[in-house]
Amino acid sequence: MKIQSRLWSAVSLIAIMCGCGFAQGGKKDASSATQNSITPFLGHWDLTLKAPDRNYPSWLDLYRVNGVLKAEMVGRWGNARPLPKVDITSGTLTFVSPKEEEDSKTDMVFKGKLAGGVLSGTVSGPNGTPWTWTGVRAPSLARTASPRWGTPITLFNGKNLDGWYEYSTNSSPQSRHWKVVNGTLISPSEGAELVSKKKFEDFKLHIEFNCGPTSNSGVYLRGRYEVQIENESMGEPPNRQTGAVYGFLTPSPAMPRTTGKWQTYDITLIGRKVTVVQDGKTIIDNKVIPGITGGALDSNEGRPGPIYLQGSEKGHVSFRNIVVTPAVK
Repeated sequence: MKIQSRLWSAVSLIAIMCGCGFAQGGKKDASSATQNSITPFLGHWDLTLKAPDRNYPSWLDLYRVNGVLKAEMVGRWGNARPLPKVDITSGTLTFVSPKEEEDSKTDMVFKGKLAGGVLSGTVSGPNGTPWTWTGVRAPSLARTASPRWGTPITLFNGKNLDGWYEYSTNSSPQSRHWKVVNGTLISPSEGAELVSKKKFEDFKLHIEFNCGPTSNSGVYLRGRYEVQIENESMGEPPNRQTGAVYGFLTPSPAMPRTTGKWQTYDITLIGRKVTVVQDGKTIIDNKVIPGITGGALDSNEGRPGPIYLQGSEKGHVSFRNIVVTPAVK
């Protein structure tokens, strides 16, 4: 009896150990399956939020840190920011943009699915109206050869707004407009944006600017990536101050803010790599711009786009000598 009892105990122990092994393997398999279901969603996405009155460009980055899903977003305005909640369950992506960022009474909860390489879903707008949204993978914009530069193009003739048009994100027309005074363009202060009619792919841009007291503006490359201009954002992080690609790239070294003095930007954009030279000093050197910045005209990163000067911020900034040298194929 004692021998049989010991044998049965041994058999039972082996069975229990095998069962535990199967259970642990099941957990690992379930965890792997979950991670694999998340993988197709990871990366940079160019979003378009479709409100009843207009489309809003946006950008989303989905990534993992130590196996935990994270998200960063550029909304209808502002800078890239981490989101407080993101989840993928049973093929449904859910992410939340806080109401404080959206000028909304409630958080904006995005829900969507991935099919055929396209994200699509729904969200309640700030006033509760249902919106739809879509997302496509942001293109790498990698270039395999050095550009061949064409003939420089003068965008501002020093006389009028020929070659430009005003643009406003508001549903009603802006009452404040750009002016040409003594050969310079002057931003309107909380008015319309100014957009070049010509569009460009890769290019070199020379532009001169002069900040009035407590002013803020920016130069948008292809209408999507803002190089900041300001003298009133001392409380902001360095990646939102003059010389920065807003919310993404920090100038180094940071140049002094000035008021009433002409300064220059010489900017080269090749694919999504940018070099910014301010007053002869390289402050961003061939860095990758991850995605569109707040206030972009659209999220179609693979297409040529205009030069756009920001006029919706406060104060007055003057511009002159705006010259683009495009790359030619």
